[in-house]
Amino acid sequence: MTEKDHNPSSTHPPLPPTSEDEQFSRLRLLRSRRVGLTTYKRLLTEHGTAQNALAALPEVARAAGVENYEICPEGVVMAELKAARAAGARLIMQGTAAYPDLLDELEDAPPFLWAIGAPELLQRPMISLVGARNASSLGTRMAKALARDLGAEGYIVVSGLARGIDTAVHEASLPTGAIAVQAGGVDVIYPAENADLAHRIADTGLRLSEQPMGLQPTARHFPSRNRIISGLSRATVVVEAATKSGSLITARDALDQGREVLAVPGHPFDARAAGCNQLIREGATLIRSAADVLEALTPLSGDAPELPLEPAVKPAPKTNKTLREIAALHRQILSRLSPAPVAEDQLIRDLAVAPADVAPALLDLEMDGKITRRSGGLLSRA
Repeated sequence: MTEKDHNPSSTHPPLPPTSEDEQFSRLRLLRSRRVGLTTYKRLLTEHGTAQNALAALPEVARAAGVENYEICPEGVVMAELKAARAAGARLIMQGTAAYPDLLDELEDAPPFLWAIGAPELLQRPMISLVGARNASSLGTRMAKALARDLGAEGYIVVSGLARGIDTAVHEASLPTGAIAVQAGGVDVIYPAENADLAHRIADTGLRLSEQPMGLQPTARHFPSRNRIISGLSRATVVVEAATKSGSLITARDALDQGREVLAVPGHPFDARAAGCNQLIREGATLIRSAADVLEALTPLSGDAPELPLEPAVKPAPKTNKTLREIAALHRQILSRLSPAPVAEDQLIRDLAVAPADVAPALLDLEMDGKITRRSGGLLSRA
């Protein structure tokens, strides 16, 4: 078959629609009042077709205590389809060949996606990058480097078109393939300051939304959007995130979906890094460069791009030191440092330890707040 064959006993809808009429009816069913994802899929399973489900819906509502129920008028769906044509949007339905495979695995996968741009990107391996709206300069630089280097390795980079990290990610991945998942209608640009960026993404990449055309996003739409960002990819990388943030919601979604979570560490005094540091403490893979992401993705197999390019940044050699040896190295480093700054290369020479062993130890101590990095490659004891 050219389309996906779903088992009727699964959480997916029955076999894919075979006509425009069925597609129209399914969209009408989903847009009807009080019909969420669970109800939508249950009605299709119980009644076989969207037309049958629509016919049964008033009685289903009456049994639930809702009198005088009216299904979504045909005119509402026709107006949405007309708005989509005007915006150049294409409707992608779950169960068809164009629908992304990884998203299709989710229990709460959106039945429809509106797409503006190049929907064929959904068939390429994807990686999701998210982070803080009030991003730091270092966070923005890191986001751009990751997006650029992962794009060069053949990955399509997914983010949420928000300010800060998302914006940096999209800008850097435009040449290799950017996907922006929007919280409102795919024809509604939010925030407005990203209007030009959104148009450029549509020219060379892809904008996606499960929401009706023309819908203005509200706070409740963003968590729903986040599950799509993580659901499109095998792994989500968090660059900066506060402990209570949308980026952490996306990371939790990824974990719930059985996907990998990776995080860039930050300074413990920076609130924007608190969420990432927390994720790493809880077992997320620590990311220093695109090479670390590629290394983490290798065991996942299946979705690795063909003929990968040479990684832009080589991962640091692994060491097999015991916890006792690592603790001893930490003590050595701290004993050599004082409030007066010293050059990192001088410290390494004084220690007479391999640089590959010192680098992770310095990172551990910096995250613990025991040492401070200064400009010019200098270190001091906090």
